[in-house]
Amino acid sequence: MKNDERICSIALTLCPGIGHIGAKRLIDGMGSAAEVFCQRKELPELLPGVSPAVVAALDNPAAFLRAEHEMEFVEKNRLSCLTLKDESYPSRLRECEDAPVVLFFKGNTDFNRLRVIDMVGTRNATEYGKQFCADFLRDLSASCPDVLVVSGLAYGIDIHSHRAALANHLSTVAVLAHGLDRIYPYVHRKTAIDMLENGGLLTEFLTETNPDRHNFVSRNRIVAGMSDATIVVESADKGGSLITADLAVGYHRDCFAVPGRISDASSRGCNLLIRDNKAALIQSAEDFIEAMGWNPAGEPVKPEGIQRDLFPELSEDEECIVGILTRQGDLHVNALVVEADIPVNRMTGLLFELEMKGVVRAMVGGVYHLLM
Repeated sequence: MKNDERICSIALTLCPGIGHIGAKRLIDGMGSAAEVFCQRKELPELLPGVSPAVVAALDNPAAFLRAEHEMEFVEKNRLSCLTLKDESYPSRLRECEDAPVVLFFKGNTDFNRLRVIDMVGTRNATEYGKQFCADFLRDLSASCPDVLVVSGLAYGIDIHSHRAALANHLSTVAVLAHGLDRIYPYVHRKTAIDMLENGGLLTEFLTETNPDRHNFVSRNRIVAGMSDATIVVESADKGGSLITADLAVGYHRDCFAVPGRISDASSRGCNLLIRDNKAALIQSAEDFIEAMGWNPAGEPVKPEGIQRDLFPELSEDEECIVGILTRQGDLHVNALVVEADIPVNRMTGLLFELEMKGVVRAMVGGVYHLLM
């Protein structure tokens, strides 16, 4: 069992004092969770900075017993257990320093499709916010029918985003603040079930985990990290959606906010995000598509290839980026990360070099254009 990457990844999350960042660093350093445990005693020599306390925390038979119990639930209920090593793990999220080392999923979708957004907001949504969700996703589906819509299944903007996505045949995923042995809030159970055919339910939490307040904050980093862009529809001047927006900015993702009247409490957070330049103002799907540089469905992608012999000094990775832009046209940096399978911190450096060489041009919203 100690060679099973899934069980080792789950067990690693149960070792006290290691945390999200520490666990991911151990896996990145050793190549897998199984290797972390296999070479536990040698870690201080193999990975500078690993303390004896970490080694002691990894000596945890109870963690493996709990992990094995969790895998029994996963297999019995036909769930997916995704580790950092799985191709189907959300690649955008994998690049985040505090990415979960294991995720549990029930449903049917591709987390690594070309376009992923999250829509978040207040639990006390107004008719204005609800209507924006409906109109925005209706219009977005017409231009970008393959977009994945992520939210949190909560009251208010979250549930209306999921339902609007379903109504427009868009794949939609709810990131939960508890295990997959329950649905919270229970009144959203039908919507959750409807999502399983085209989307689903995703969580980092084990079964028997209560939807405690701090879990929602932890959940928000997954929502922001797995998306190209965060859209805050309505928010008070404090709340979880503002935390998600801050996380998105910290992950170098695009962030947008829907403006409202200054007298409306439910729009104060959005107006503050726009005022403080943390989010761009959008009023429609058309605004969003233009800002992201997304080609509408059916728009032809330029077929011409770039003259490779004009750029003899391009590295292999630079050639890869040029090839992707040649085939697909203008792309957002996050889409390039997914397509090229290059970490975002290295991708930004490569794009800067290509810009300096006059090969690409940075456009509004983190989109890159190939110069002919």
